[in-house]
Amino acid sequence: MFAAATMTAVLPSCTNLDEITYDRIDASAYYQDENSVKGAVASIYASAQSGFLEYFWYLNEFPADQVTWRTWNGGAWGYDEAAKFVLSSQTWNSESVIIRQAWEHAWETIGLCNTLLGDLEKLNPASLGMSDSAMKQYIAEVRTMRAWAYYNNFELWGGTLPLCVAADGNVPGSADPDFNKSSQIIWQFMADELDGCYGDLIAEQGNPGTRNRLSQGMNRMLKMRLLLNSELWTGTARYEECKTLCEQIIAGDYGNYSIVSDYRDIYGINNETCPEVVFAFAMEAGHNTNNNRNTPFLPYNYDQMFGFSCDQSGWNCVCMVPSKDNTGTLVPYAGTSNPKSFIFDYGDKLGAPYDRMNNADIRKQPFKCDAGGNWRGIFAMGPQKDWNTGADVLADADLQDKPLIYVDQVGTFQNLGRQLEPVMSPRWGETNSGYRVIRYPIYPTSTGLDWRNADQVEFRLAEVYYTLAECHMRSGNPSMAKSYVNQVRGRYFGASDQKELEKPGPGFDTFDADWLLSEWGIEFLNEGRRRRTDLRRFDKFTQGQWWFFGRATETDRQLPAKRDRKYEWYPLPQAALMVNPGLVQNPNY
Repeated sequence: MFAAATMTAVLPSCTNLDEITYDRIDASAYYQDENSVKGAVASIYASAQSGFLEYFWYLNEFPADQVTWRTWNGGAWGYDEAAKFVLSSQTWNSESVIIRQAWEHAWETIGLCNTLLGDLEKLNPASLGMSDSAMKQYIAEVRTMRAWAYYNNFELWGGTLPLCVAADGNVPGSADPDFNKSSQIIWQFMADELDGCYGDLIAEQGNPGTRNRLSQGMNRMLKMRLLLNSELWTGTARYEECKTLCEQIIAGDYGNYSIVSDYRDIYGINNETCPEVVFAFAMEAGHNTNNNRNTPFLPYNYDQMFGFSCDQSGWNCVCMVPSKDNTGTLVPYAGTSNPKSFIFDYGDKLGAPYDRMNNADIRKQPFKCDAGGNWRGIFAMGPQKDWNTGADVLADADLQDKPLIYVDQVGTFQNLGRQLEPVMSPRWGETNSGYRVIRYPIYPTSTGLDWRNADQVEFRLAEVYYTLAECHMRSGNPSMAKSYVNQVRGRYFGASDQKELEKPGPGFDTFDADWLLSEWGIEFLNEGRRRRTDLRRFDKFTQGQWWFFGRATETDRQLPAKRDRKYEWYPLPQAALMVNPGLVQNPNY
């Protein structure tokens, strides 16, 4: 584990004219040996983990078609002045609080990297007892992390970004007043940075300790993401170059990785040993912990469901986008029976993530973990039972002290706050609305395992296979696309169910682009990239229909089947524009 350390530094912000000073220590005094360099570099990992994993998850998942922030108890609980509801309904503006908070966090890692690069490039490795190659590796890590941070910012705000690459106190405006030209400038900067330093990084050779450090494999996968999205972001298609890079990564040119036969190895407590993982943020209970893995989906009493006690409370605000509408016969505390399907009755090609999975898929079952730490399934669904006693887990709020039964629907079945309608927006849920995703296993306390110690996977080899599949699909070769996807999908079906790989799955008749878009979503469900990885590139983010869009109504906002294309990008926060007049707002905001 590449543990986090605290670095003392000055972080000039590209969006804030005020400098924040953290007990500035002269570089010549701070850097005494390689351990001090390593500690300083480790600080960027801690910054990236804390700055990006929460708010960027909100902005990439909530507006998409798989995960939603929903309110309950008559629309009173979890609404929070629509702070996150505007994301799920694609109705945000430049005053939206979550967008402002994400922007503020966005520059912390970049500022720290700039300061650190300014220090490291002035040091004499020999005077610190270091080799030149070791120093180059540390510098390459910092450059790659800065490119990763820029990438995250770019996929949200595009060409509005400033190009801030020096710790000199200057506060630059947007890279260019023209949004498209600025996008090309920033894209090229990221590509050049990655190409210019990957050779100095480590190449994975099966050592678990290196999966928490930026490597050649991670660097090349980030370049792969740039190439895959190049047409969307710059107007220039680079799918052939992307295809070649994917083939090189799979061949082991940048480290040894492999697709694992058991998907649980990716998310389990020892996932730093998983050969499919290319890079993961090191996590440890009490130190670095990503709250967005499971707890936003879970109720306050989730300790009863899993036999696990900790100081992290459930939020109960997030659920999966439902697969069913609200028609049918009311069932006490459990939605309705015989509702209509958004896939089969409405004909949606997007959304309905649970029903979108093949019934033979071994992941498509309730999450269970036994006393030995053996687990299966990835959903909290249906009746919830106390792990220790088997008694009903009870609900809160609008279903106070009633059995907690998760349903694949979102609506006011008790007519609390609003009369039940066939399709309702996430503004109108109940405490049991929607199935919940358990991406990382929650181990019972009796096992001695703490699920918060599993590392947070950011890059894994399956993404390379899916990217290569998409490149083939875009070049007119769907059979090759199917082949690469199935090399990953095969692990989700038992020996007797391998024939299911020859079926495109619920809602699809052929292995086409719509099918591939769905497979992206199934494989990377709630891994934080749905908006970028899939919907925007396939022109479905604002132009695709799922669940409540075009079907539900609200008195204070429109929810059309197709939304304004301005929502393809997020607006710069009004506060940022006031501080830095050189920034140019995104078009149409």
